[in-house]
Amino acid sequence: MSIYINKDTKVITQGITGKTGQFHTEKCQEYANGKNCFVAGVNPKKAGESIFNIPIYASVKEAAAQTGATVSVIYVPPAGAAAAIWEAVEADLDLAVCITEGIPVKDMLEVRNRMKAKEAAGGKKTLLLGPNCPGLITPEEIKIGIMPGHIHG
Repeated sequence: MSIYINKDTKVITQGITGKTGQFHTEKCQEYANGKNCFVAGVNPKKAGESIFNIPIYASVKEAAAQTGATVSVIYVPPAGAAAAIWEAVEADLDLAVCITEGIPVKDMLEVRNRMKAKEAAGGKKTLLLGPNCPGLITPEEIKIGIMPGHIHG
């Protein structure tokens, strides 16, 4: 998957302060160049704090502006996942990786239609991987998601 992510990719974790976001962000940091790749977290209620030496911002747009991140990984509960995806799209990121499962179909249809409308109006296209996906990996460079890194080569 090196056409999408590599050792120089900068990643934002949406939902970094939740149990799942914390666990998998830590595992991603431990894989290859992860310590350098995971540069920001997002939680509006915990902006200004940090976790695993990763600063937490109030919004994806602010995190991207401050860090130069171009990718977001989303670990938020199903009820808020569509809004999190849209926040990544509005921040003009290149890629949004949504790990969350169980997002209502109606919510995803609305996000898809908004993404298409944004593109049709000349806005930047954000590639969405997921929802309900394990993420993606470039072996020996970067892992974004929930898959075990040691099985990839």
